[in-house]
Amino acid sequence: MKKTTRRTFLKSATTAGVGAAIIPHMISCSPNDRLNFAVIGVGGRGHASWSQVPSESIVAMCDVDDRMSAKGYEACPNAKKYKDFRLMFDEMANQIDAVIIATPDHTHFPAAMAAMELGKHVFVEKPLAHNIWQLRTLKKAAKHYGIVSQMGNQGHTTNGIRLVKEWYEAGVLGEVKEVIAWQGKIDFEKDIYFAKPNSFPPQKDAIPEGLNWDLWQGPVSERPFNNLYAPRTWRGFYDYGNGKLGDWCCHTLDAPFWSLDMGLPHTVDAQIKDPVPDHSFVAQESVVTWQFGARGNKAPLTMKWLEGFDKPELKPEWGLTELPDRGMIMIGDKNTLYTGGRPNNPRLLMPEEEWQDFLKNAPEKTIPRVGEEQPVQEWIDAIKNDSLPGSNFDYASSLMEMAQVGVLAQRFGGTINYDAKNMKATDRPELDKYIKEPVRKGWSYGENL
Repeated sequence: MKKTTRRTFLKSATTAGVGAAIIPHMISCSPNDRLNFAVIGVGGRGHASWSQVPSESIVAMCDVDDRMSAKGYEACPNAKKYKDFRLMFDEMANQIDAVIIATPDHTHFPAAMAAMELGKHVFVEKPLAHNIWQLRTLKKAAKHYGIVSQMGNQGHTTNGIRLVKEWYEAGVLGEVKEVIAWQGKIDFEKDIYFAKPNSFPPQKDAIPEGLNWDLWQGPVSERPFNNLYAPRTWRGFYDYGNGKLGDWCCHTLDAPFWSLDMGLPHTVDAQIKDPVPDHSFVAQESVVTWQFGARGNKAPLTMKWLEGFDKPELKPEWGLTELPDRGMIMIGDKNTLYTGGRPNNPRLLMPEEEWQDFLKNAPEKTIPRVGEEQPVQEWIDAIKNDSLPGSNFDYASSLMEMAQVGVLAQRFGGTINYDAKNMKATDRPELDKYIKEPVRKGWSYGENL
């Protein structure tokens, strides 16, 4: 497979009319050069990402919540500490080469845009952004500013996702017209990431010491603090997170989206059981169905996401005794492929003896391997070697736009006929304010791109 360099990517982008790219000073650095990193969002997923970077290379750390940042600050005592990334960039822009962003979903976009406007390479935890307009703008900005971008969905660096694409392209599955993915029911009493309040809007709680609640809210309309918002169980609140679909699609739907060249759907439908009356919080059970048109010689495609409902019907010929709580199957007219919630370990659904015979004569590996679940290292290597990582914003924004149309349907129910060219839900103008969300004063970015 031909390597996509940043140079050829930017050239094609300019030819397409995106605009001249401004190349930051680190683009031509040698593989032995040390990069200086800033981290925005120090605890949780942030720690999982920045801990892969040599600590002496981290020059700045920013987090609005002392409860989440304490261990990170202790591990990197020489890094300068901030609560507001805007102040960090004002003071340290010339000392920073690249930025790792792992805040809650609703603040990914302003942090990434502030960094890219200064020519900084950016790594953003999944999901990439909070609405469709933000996704499109991040895609344009990465090209315009000539930076190396990466969304942190670990599965895109795995051997497993490459096997899925290689097997499909070798014709092992045949024509695929249906994909089914599923997640178990959210247990709001036990899930460490999803907790449901007793009432809507949630009651007002005292702001914990060490949390800057104003900065945590970022671009979102101001509201009273509730203990379920921070530090961990914000994902179910649509103002801040994207529900389980937005959280897990980057893992579970990445392999079929990449392998089948899905592109964007023309129609998405959602069935919701017991939705929250004001649509502010994720429902416990829903089914989302995307419809995709023909793509070249590929047939039209239907994809379903079952969340909290029954798993797909288990067929005897698949050779499985049961399906796990989350997973994905690609149904071809020759063979059916299965993965768990992540694409790490794909297999064909067939009797064990046939499966072992297939593995002995599997198709040639044609896609370069980059290191198992190492999106940070892939990004760093790309910065130093004039290349683009696999989940760069051009790819990741499209994956997430497909998912975001599904999140909109899951939140409000019914059918969305999606006009991708104009980013519109045809005949549903009430959704416009969620496709491009309003922002508070001082948090607006990317309007001129």
